[in-house]
Amino acid sequence: MEHKEKRKKDTDASKGDRVTLKKEIGLMSACAIIIGNIIGSGIFISPKGVLEHAGSVGLSLIVWVLGGGICALGSLCYAELGVTIPKSGGDYSYVTEIFGGLVGFLLLWSAVLIMYPTTLAVIALTFSNYVLQPAFQNCVPPFIATRLLAMICILFLTWVNCSSVRWATRIQDVFTVGKLLALALIIIVGLVQICRGHYDALRPSVAFEFSGDPSVSEIGLAFLQASFAYSGWNFLNYVTEEVVEPRKNLPRAIYISIPLVTLVYTLTNIAYFSSMSPQELLASNAVAVTFGEKLLGMFSWVMPISVALSTFGGINGYLFTSSRLCFAGAREGHLPYLLAMIHLKNCTPIPALLVCCMATVLILCIGETHNLINYVSFINYLSYGVTIAGLLYLRKTKPNLHRPIKVSMLIPFSYLLFWAVLLCFSLYSEPVVCGLGMVIMLTGVPVYFIGVHWKNKPKWIYSVVEKVTYVGQKICYVVFPQEDSSETEPLTSSKGD
Repeated sequence: MEHKEKRKKDTDASKGDRVTLKKEIGLMSACAIIIGNIIGSGIFISPKGVLEHAGSVGLSLIVWVLGGGICALGSLCYAELGVTIPKSGGDYSYVTEIFGGLVGFLLLWSAVLIMYPTTLAVIALTFSNYVLQPAFQNCVPPFIATRLLAMICILFLTWVNCSSVRWATRIQDVFTVGKLLALALIIIVGLVQICRGHYDALRPSVAFEFSGDPSVSEIGLAFLQASFAYSGWNFLNYVTEEVVEPRKNLPRAIYISIPLVTLVYTLTNIAYFSSMSPQELLASNAVAVTFGEKLLGMFSWVMPISVALSTFGGINGYLFTSSRLCFAGAREGHLPYLLAMIHLKNCTPIPALLVCCMATVLILCIGETHNLINYVSFINYLSYGVTIAGLLYLRKTKPNLHRPIKVSMLIPFSYLLFWAVLLCFSLYSEPVVCGLGMVIMLTGVPVYFIGVHWKNKPKWIYSVVEKVTYVGQKICYVVFPQEDSSETEPLTSSKGD
């Protein structure tokens, strides 16, 4: 496969058709990608998971603050990796570069097969449920209607992302601002309530009254809930090659976005407790909607719309970043080379976007999505630890590698300690879910050895792949992109270290 595909690359180059990914993600758009992917429907719908396991209002707020702090530690490590290995693909690219093809492929396999399509499907279903809820106030929206609207949303945003990187980033900018405005409304209304004296649940004497005996395992599960709410903090690393001056803007975006999200999450929870008792919050399936019904009166419709807009922006962000993961995997030879091609004029990875779209639509057609997301959330969390462990390994094996950012060793060690504790709690509390997640990941081992490691395949396989690639190129009007050697030069030059 390799020699024929390389020959095809050279053919494209000789025709002068090779183009490059456009660098259209400035600092504001970079911040929007991080914030937009972290802030999804969770903070609007179900912060009750943290409260349920923490057992008290005061401890739940501490968990939210510390959860943001742990997220900041991880993001600092990713800032170093992002400017040291300036490739799109995030965790996958770093793990492949540090630990080799098999480990990287297993992360890629689980992400492309289940993780991102399932996450996209769940967010799209949340969007469709909230859009349809006003038309079905006294009942659950029909199954077919929610699926159909979710598919329309996925197809529309896929078309946008295929058409223009600029359109996709502008949508992300606008909807991220919309999310923050909705949360700002909740925070302002909550602060007004506090100024009026409605803060009984926040008094220290009341806030630390536990509903039961607090245990280390329950507190660990509360942190696990919060860490899932903060997931998405590493997504800018998936599109590094499209960031303007990534060595400057990638760390700056992280330094701005993570503290901002932590502040917003904490203040939003304080606002919830200013108007709702812990019992009311635990009984609500959509906390922001209940909050709006209690305090916004005739304007309570703002909250369901805010959730819908938030999820719409989240779908766009996940499509944008997950397609770049397919693109990076194909460029490394771990996925069909067609997925590493971009549109000749629009410079968008159309084949990778179409694969993400089709996989998500397939998950939507299957029906049950929440069990799948439970299985792969463990893998997602596992990948964070493996990636940051890679940072320590890279420090040891390549000490002279050019690092524009070099964090203190205390930061990755602190994150890995916390990560290991949460991983143990996850294994202890849900061994079946974690076990099935590992099984899903390990099914990629034979696929890797057959599809990637095995070089001397029969000629007819190479012929079929070449024909499919050729047809795909003609249909999608795509070619191989030209790499930006200026960004990858520091890493490449130190390969022999």
